[in-house]
Amino acid sequence: MSNPQLSEKVLALIKKSRIVSFRSWQDTYPDLAMTKFQDADDQGRYLTEEDLNDLQILIPAIAESIPTVKLLSAQAPQIVDEARQQVLETFPKITQEGGGLYPTERANACWRDFWHFLRCITYGIAGQRLDYLSSEGLKYMQDLYQELQVPLDAMILGLGAIKVASLKRLEPERQTEFTPYFDRLIEELKLFETI
Repeated sequence: MSNPQLSEKVLALIKKSRIVSFRSWQDTYPDLAMTKFQDADDQGRYLTEEDLNDLQILIPAIAESIPTVKLLSAQAPQIVDEARQQVLETFPKITQEGGGLYPTERANACWRDFWHFLRCITYGIAGQRLDYLSSEGLKYMQDLYQELQVPLDAMILGLGAIKVASLKRLEPERQTEFTPYFDRLIEELKLFETI
């Protein structure tokens, strides 16, 4: 999480903790589409309306997913806020002195991670690909979380709350279709606990 004086080790881990990879998509999608996805990830942002419109033209097969990506991207602040509320209700002392998300900078970094988790999930949904995660980046993130003593139980709960808050915004028949994109990242984060 955030700290005014992060060690060299932590700073190095932050740079390497890029959990998205489009490497396995390269043989499936045109280069220009891959550039749209990669540029968004490199800039740490959601796909823009323009990106999504271009992707729909470049990859017509993904057109059905685009409205869901637009909805989740537009409502990301509310979705993250709902997840944050769930974490605070479940762990009422977590942001107090001695809690896993104290001081405020640690809590804010956690909420930013939630925003980025949803961003990464929307890439998978946009590409209709469950293989949107980087094993290497996840390993570095695991090392980072261990180094910073990030409360994994709260992070996993929060990611589950992001899933619930996101899916409730979709039609019931669409919820089942998009659940695996959330579960993919949740399962990876749960693996952090086993080490």
